Amino acid sequence: MNWDDTRIFLALQREGTLRSAARVAGVDQATVGRRLAALEHALGATLFLRTSDGYVLTSAGESVLRSAEKMEKSANDLVRQAQGTDTRLAGEVKVTTTDTLALGFVIPAIARLHAEHPDVQVNLNTSTQMLNLARREADIAIRNQKPENPDLVARRLARWPVGLYASREYLAQRGEPNDNDAFAGHDLVMFQSHATANLPSTLVGLPIDAGRLAAAVNSSLMLRALIRMGKAIGEVPVPMAERDGLVRVLPDRERAKRYEVWLVTHQDLRHTARVRAMIDKIAESFKDQDAV
Repeated sequence: MNWDDTRIFLALQREGTLRSAARVAGVDQATVGRRLAALEHALGATLFLRTSDGYVLTSAGESVLRSAEKMEKSANDLVRQAQGTDTRLAGEVKVTTTDTLALGFVIPAIARLHAEHPDVQVNLNTSTQMLNLARREADIAIRNQKPENPDLVARRLARWPVGLYASREYLAQRGEPNDNDAFAGHDLVMFQSHATANLPSTLVGLPIDAGRLAAAVNSSLMLRALIRMGKAIGEVPVPMAERDGLVRVLPDRERAKRYEVWLVTHQDLRHTARVRAMIDKIAESFKDQDAV
């Protein structure tokens, strides 16, 4: 199997459409179609069924998938091991994180890195999606969960208490909630994952049965924006809320689970000079905020 064709095969299998596969592979749709046709011709088998929902693997494709993934792993291992001995402070570093952590910590780190090492280019992806470091989708990830993959190296950057916050305008209009009123008369904002979970919903450990959910969001940046605008009360990590000038409500209460931030990279890349330099600058950003 040709690696270039195999790379296209894997992109199409994961994305399901020619357009998305082309975007991931960095080629045009026509190239994806040609590469797929070449691979199917070389193997003498149909690898995908073209359905209304996209491209779906045939039984032959399922068999090819296992070999293709082994080929991909070997190719990625080869690249990472070569990069791991790279002492140049030049080239690309791929970083993935959330929009909130990017604005507060990663972008300032990028600015400091560029001032010292202008030949290092940072490719920043901000998303709640977990990119795969083993597949070289990113070199560095800033995540809220510690990974379990033994090939990944994780360093905790922060462990913040999470309190209940509102804007001054909201409190002037609506007053503060009490410990025992289940947020009666108050508007609330929560993460979508919390709002839709099949568990009793709480804020800082208090039931919210009498409150009104004003919005459910999938981004910390959006949650904090709604609170700053005076639209609702919500949980925010303490350092972020203080930076936003929010007012802590029921200050003796906090969420049971603290907000953790982990810096993750593949063990093969941790000594690559440009990756190491980016890691150090990100760690400095969190240290500046007394985050650990």
